[in-house]
Amino acid sequence: MAESNTANGGGKPHVTKEDLVEFLRSGCTPKANWRIGVENEKFGFELDTVKPMSPDQIKELMEKMAARFEYKKMNEDDITAGLKKDGHSITLEPGGQFELSGAPMKDLHAVKDELETHIQQVNAVGKELGLGFAGMGYDPKWSKEQRPAVDKDGRFEAAIEYLEDIGDNDLEVLYQTCTAQVNLDFDTEQDMINKFRVGLSLQPVATALFANSPFTNGKPNGFLSYRSDTWLQFDDRRTGELPWVFDEDFGFEKYADYAINTPMMMVYRNNKWNSVTGQSFKDFMEGKLKGFEGEKPTMEDWMNHLGNLYPEVRLKKYLEMRGADCGPRAFIMALAAFWVGLLYDEESVKGALEITNDWTNDDREMLRREAPRKALKVPFKGGLLQDVAQKAVKLSKEGLIRRGYNEESFLAPIEEVASSGVTLAELMLKLYHEKWNKKIEPIFEELKV
Repeated sequence: MAESNTANGGGKPHVTKEDLVEFLRSGCTPKANWRIGVENEKFGFELDTVKPMSPDQIKELMEKMAARFEYKKMNEDDITAGLKKDGHSITLEPGGQFELSGAPMKDLHAVKDELETHIQQVNAVGKELGLGFAGMGYDPKWSKEQRPAVDKDGRFEAAIEYLEDIGDNDLEVLYQTCTAQVNLDFDTEQDMINKFRVGLSLQPVATALFANSPFTNGKPNGFLSYRSDTWLQFDDRRTGELPWVFDEDFGFEKYADYAINTPMMMVYRNNKWNSVTGQSFKDFMEGKLKGFEGEKPTMEDWMNHLGNLYPEVRLKKYLEMRGADCGPRAFIMALAAFWVGLLYDEESVKGALEITNDWTNDDREMLRREAPRKALKVPFKGGLLQDVAQKAVKLSKEGLIRRGYNEESFLAPIEEVASSGVTLAELMLKLYHEKWNKKIEPIFEELKV
């Protein structure tokens, strides 16, 4: 959450467009200092009923974790809204999803250690409270109305008000989904451009390889990554493909222009989050924000706005790869390995650009729309998306080997998926129809972290 501002932005200096571009450019980091950040969300549930955690259980979980493991509390109105320690944080999403935002790590072994420690801690406290945690892309059983409503700081209320203002009342992505995300550095503007283009092109491959949301309301939903499909239905002005990333003039300034002209969801003023009915950041810069006329944004407002954009690859001072369902811990590590191997090795980046060089914007959009339903079985370029996935995983493994950290074994789960063409979602569907007798409850134990 943003730190408290007064009505005029806390007296902080207003920003120009040059400042906003420079903020993005300041992310350029020497390769020796590149780090890996991994975020993952998971569903908490009662072990005996598989019902979602209640607000009271969430509160007790946060309090016990803070006390036992010496986390610093992030409090809002006397409520523990999050926990911080050693560069990582634990926060809640609107439907009570429990999120770890990892600290920047030098290698995948350090990422694994952090993830394992987190899972051990949350399971230790959770067990005492009769709670378990499952890694999956979409709540397979419970409706939005049955999930806990968590509004730790008023941010979600402002987001909902914004969505209602634009006529989008489908809040599935806020309450029902869980994702895993990998954050990576770049050293120059051209390096950022290359990684952004590879990331956007291959996000449908990641969606397919990590597909893990084939159920809603206790039944198959016709998708393999329903989470990904729900994002296709969500405010398309701030999500999905960015075809102009492949234009010759793409760079920091063009991304800043995109963000400046994209509708804002909210602004933090008067010690609360306020919906601004979709006016753009440009309106804000011109002092025309309705209800806050004459005010102009600070750098903190810019950072908040960047975090409310949801394309498949997002630029801040680093690049965020955002296209995958969450899954078991081995798949979380495989996701991190997939992108590190592809994007932290020059030869792998070059190879990925060569694979995707002749793809059109229509190709990328088609893959983005078809991968949630068919995963690796999407017909493409005379073959299947599986063929592209095999090449991408091979490039990633070669990149990891060249890095020299003995990280390539983390790819094992998706090497199997790419080779067989059978996703985690399809394995869950098989269990549902055969072993589970069309009962959904066993999935919570099957995918427990």
